[in-house]
Amino acid sequence: MLQTRLGFGALRQSSILFAARPFTTSSVRQIFPPPPQSIKGTVNDAAVFPPPSKLHGSYHWNFERIVAIAMVPQVMMPLFAGTSHPLLDAALACTMITHAHLGFESCIIDYFPKRRFHRIGPLMHWILRGFTVLTLIGVYEFNTNDIGLTEGIKKLWKA
Repeated sequence: MLQTRLGFGALRQSSILFAARPFTTSSVRQIFPPPPQSIKGTVNDAAVFPPPSKLHGSYHWNFERIVAIAMVPQVMMPLFAGTSHPLLDAALACTMITHAHLGFESCIIDYFPKRRFHRIGPLMHWILRGFTVLTLIGVYEFNTNDIGLTEGIKKLWKA
């Protein structure tokens, strides 16, 4: 009704439509302040590229894809065979932990780059490595002293 009687110009200038703000009881604050911004050199300096390494780049990406694809038959084999073997459990555990480690490492590289977070970036990498080693030890204990990874997954699935 308001639109047809007053036209679009009056509707655009209406203080009711554009001045309304959501109800808040506190001021807007960022949870974490942005990291320090710095520029090395001058604007006219050429960009410095990191030295090529086979551990990074396309080789690293290909290795991540190979690990992800290798998990498919390792997950399917115990389902079709109906039973599990300790070697299958060990291979599946190593592949799953490697897959998780590479995924979390990619997140750390994206969100905590070393050029901006000089201390916390490497610290996050070491925390990830520590948790990966603890996970390997725990899964090894579970596979050798308990029912094994695939039998444990089967019991969780049926529970």
